[in-house]
Amino acid sequence: MEVYILSPMNSALFKQCVKISSPIFFGYIAIGMPFGLMIVNAGYPWWISLVMSIFMYAGAGQYIAVGLFASGASLAEVFIAELLVNIRHIVYGLSLIDKFKNCGKWKPYLIFALTDETYALLTSTDLPPDAEPGPFFGTIALLDHLYWICGCVLGAVACNILLHFNLSQYIAGVDFALTALFVVILIEQIKKTQDYIPPVIGIAAGTIAVVLFKVGLLPVNNILLVAITVAITVLILVRGRNLKEQTE
Repeated sequence: MEVYILSPMNSALFKQCVKISSPIFFGYIAIGMPFGLMIVNAGYPWWISLVMSIFMYAGAGQYIAVGLFASGASLAEVFIAELLVNIRHIVYGLSLIDKFKNCGKWKPYLIFALTDETYALLTSTDLPPDAEPGPFFGTIALLDHLYWICGCVLGAVACNILLHFNLSQYIAGVDFALTALFVVILIEQIKKTQDYIPPVIGIAAGTIAVVLFKVGLLPVNNILLVAITVAITVLILVRGRNLKEQTE
């Protein structure tokens, strides 16, 4: 990465990036550790968590990959599952075309590092007057990536220790940190945009998917996919109608 983020003259901007990304630090440490715990508990060496976190960096996709590999799924099955889980990133990327337009050498990394949480930060953060878009947004994305790597590696190392001392029963409930992190990000987005339509649609879509599962009409593995599909469809219809009304 460029040394721009480390130069003394830009220390104030770097501190601002750290402050902006600090909620993600606590969230990624908390939700990265369960991934490290899970991958070691599945029989893989600790360093696999490091490699996946650096080169895959897919959050929920990494969790799913471990389960698929452990169950002996084929590469085709893994590819399809990961595509369905991460297809939402197409929408993320399209909405950031203008913001990434002048990011220069940072653009490929910003595209790679566009997780849900980083997307939320980038869309709710304005570029300071004295900052260049590439280094500023790239630093935020890089910090988030480092937080995730640290969380995953810590979890993998901790699992080795817990398994050695028979203490793995004390990690129950840690996975709720992912839900808590999304709630914090959602609140920040609503406070900034004052736009309640997307979260209401998302909550309604999730509720519908869970109800369908409860009544036996939807397999548990398809809850997330159905919720995302319904939410995106309704949001496109609502926003498309509003956009049409504005242009007429």
